[in-house]
Amino acid sequence: MTSAATTARHRILVVDDEPEMAKVVEQALARRGYDAQQEHSADAAWERLEKEDFDIVVTDLNMRGMNGVELTERIVKNRHDVPVIVITAFGSLETAIATLRAGAYDFITKPFEIDQLVVAVERALSNRRLREEVKRLREEVERSKPGAEFVGDSPAMRKVHETLARVAETDATTLITGESGTGKELVARDLHRRSKRADGPFIAINCAALPEALLESELFGHAKGAFTDAKAPKKGLFVEASNGTLFLDEIGEMPPGMQAKLLRALEERTVRQVGGTSEIPFDTRIIAATNRDIESLVASGRFREDLYYRVNVVHVALPPLRARANDVLALAQQFITRYAEPMGKRVAGFSPAVGERLLAYSWPGNVRELQNCIERAIALARFEELTVEDLPPKVRDYKPSFVVVATEDPTDLVTMEEVEQRYIQRVMEAVGQNKTQAAKVLGFDRTTLYRKLERYRIGNANAATGSTGSASSPNTVAAPVVASAKD
Repeated sequence: MTSAATTARHRILVVDDEPEMAKVVEQALARRGYDAQQEHSADAAWERLEKEDFDIVVTDLNMRGMNGVELTERIVKNRHDVPVIVITAFGSLETAIATLRAGAYDFITKPFEIDQLVVAVERALSNRRLREEVKRLREEVERSKPGAEFVGDSPAMRKVHETLARVAETDATTLITGESGTGKELVARDLHRRSKRADGPFIAINCAALPEALLESELFGHAKGAFTDAKAPKKGLFVEASNGTLFLDEIGEMPPGMQAKLLRALEERTVRQVGGTSEIPFDTRIIAATNRDIESLVASGRFREDLYYRVNVVHVALPPLRARANDVLALAQQFITRYAEPMGKRVAGFSPAVGERLLAYSWPGNVRELQNCIERAIALARFEELTVEDLPPKVRDYKPSFVVVATEDPTDLVTMEEVEQRYIQRVMEAVGQNKTQAAKVLGFDRTTLYRKLERYRIGNANAATGSTGSASSPNTVAAPVVASAKD
């Protein structure tokens, strides 16, 4: 028999609409050391599960309102880490099949001995521990693969990791935003790999790469004869990705007509093929991504507000590389490890001077640009560590945008207009060119911000080159207009 010491930490939720029966089971489990709680309806039990963690649910089958099979289906879909044991007075084969199809771990027929229930509970706990261990080992294997997980322990990336861990095993529609090169598709693939759909397909499509008619056919499929070249019916990606994940990249570029059709598909969970007459259901998790300021697109009417709320159930905002502090060095070392051996180079690291240059550069192309930089540097490397001469000129010769304030030399000082220009440019870099966020930081309305951006010719292209502020001499103190970007 399991001791109280080993079971006290396990919480069990007992669900039965007969209070006396629920009390008998609760007290029997409590005497054996379990922390048992009771609810008298499936609806109340589900509300409890949304707020609290339980290790096992023991539920009666026939209850008023939501029954035990329906509760089991809901738990398996949303809290599949919690095993369910169903108790029923109807021990027929049909009942067993119904409970197991719903995802129940086990079922027990009335009347039953309490020890029989305890054995089932212990088996369920053992199975749960095994599944958690398998999951842990699988995650360790994935982490050991180069590029399989994001490198970095900056506060900004810790927030991303925390969000991914909480939503990976759900089916919540997820919107990933971030500048080009921050790794949005890598996040989507990571979410798929860590989900309960990991054995299903992962299908990605770039919504900006296809004209509207072709995009509709790709997503929804087409019937035979729907258009000239439709000589055979074709499944759309929504259906092909069933039991898996569909990644809609660059969703901010989707034409307005397609936005309306996508919204309907997401709301109805069905699609209609081009030229078809029937609705086809799909069971697919949707992950979308964009590098655009999608809130500005909504405000300007170029992206449907209702579609935005539909795809933005969970939002994962990827920070630009310049907001990730010393993550740059960890990423650089990872890329060295990845590329040195295939290129036949014995490069094992980089000099301190290279580290200084990598940290000073603003990385407008983000991780993709850093990856390209290190790959190029390794190709040119002559020694066992990268030197400054191996870096691309724009990284090697980059001068950060700072203003000299503590100096006695008037020639080092600049006008207030220059200060404003550099500060606005620095804010735009820090917020990833998000004009809505930049306006909030600067205290401008959007019209004022647009006017100043046009006046100073600040935009994505300018941000990519960085400013060319005066270099400070050894006798001056350079104070950044804005400190390194906050997470």
